[in-house]
Amino acid sequence: MTSEKIVQNFILTDQDGKDFELYKNLNKNILLVFYPKDDSRVCSKQLKNYYENENLFTEKNIKIVGINTDSIESHQKFCSKLGIKIPLLNDRDKEVSKYFNALNIFGINKRKIVLINRDKQIIFEKDIPYTSYPDSVELVNNFDSLKDSR
Repeated sequence: MTSEKIVQNFILTDQDGKDFELYKNLNKNILLVFYPKDDSRVCSKQLKNYYENENLFTEKNIKIVGINTDSIESHQKFCSKLGIKIPLLNDRDKEVSKYFNALNIFGINKRKIVLINRDKQIIFEKDIPYTSYPDSVELVNNFDSLKDSR
């Protein structure tokens, strides 16, 4: 799904306590990776896979950013345990997750991928089943067909 609509800016705090502002990071395309829970089996595999293959995304001028409602402290422990260094943002008020329709009926983050281009538009969006995830190669292959992804 693509959209001509300009996405609204947001500022959330990452696992290191630093503010991440969407618009200030749009020197690259931004891949928002909404995921249900830190330190869960599938989420751990997904984020580790994306981090270990970060070069595939970098080659496509894409920065990976994880988002869920877990605390900053939870994100810190999760990153430390997995050895990952991608920003994991705390959406404690669920406003960003609501905006991107990334919450399930229980108010918990769905597994969802949203790619935003440098023109502040969504160029790829996909809800993912809770028990699986697209691996890095599959995602990058999907992005190859997008004319605005470079």
